[in-house]
Amino acid sequence: MGEELRLGVTQKAVGPDETGMRLDRWFREHVPGLAFGHLQKLLRSGQIRIDGARAKADTRLAAGQTVRIPPIRVEAPQEKTAKPSDADFLRNLLLHEDEQVFVFNKPHGLAVQGGSGTTRHMDGLLEALRDRQGRKPRLVHRIDKDTSGILVVARTKGAATALAASFRARETQKVYWALVRGVPKPKQGRISTYVARKGPRGEERMEIVKHG
Repeated sequence: MGEELRLGVTQKAVGPDETGMRLDRWFREHVPGLAFGHLQKLLRSGQIRIDGARAKADTRLAAGQTVRIPPIRVEAPQEKTAKPSDADFLRNLLLHEDEQVFVFNKPHGLAVQGGSGTTRHMDGLLEALRDRQGRKPRLVHRIDKDTSGILVVARTKGAATALAASFRARETQKVYWALVRGVPKPKQGRISTYVARKGPRGEERMEIVKHG
């Protein structure tokens, strides 16, 4: 286990650029060493409150609200060192860049976020693109590990809030393309079938399978 820090009761105000942010995500940013399971226990017991009222993990925040953080123990954050090769790798995936966003062409086989047994992922690689103020680009949506395609990443809190709201309201349209062999007849219609992951570990692909 890593070094632990004990935090007393604190009150934090929600910033203007955090409007619409989920409470669990807010905690990931403000108390990064707090395990999700521990956060859920604190919420269920009513120890975490917003303007004095009980809250849930999916509660949306508004600027000016006050979040009560109870006494908790968290793991001391460990410094993450970015590799120059990670920055080069991401630059090769870059389709567009401006002051607000990065747009990447995520390859098949690369996860967006970490998980059990997943050590290399976009969220971790983004450590290599911290700006001069040390701010890391923020994920605002995901696509499956086995899917290649466009991944939009916010460079600022404001952009993250606006993009997350756009995805949540379905104002941003996702279009998926599939490579087929031959020309389907008819050219337009609906296919209803079952798919499953097949192939050797690390090279799995989704394939059509029979039900059961």
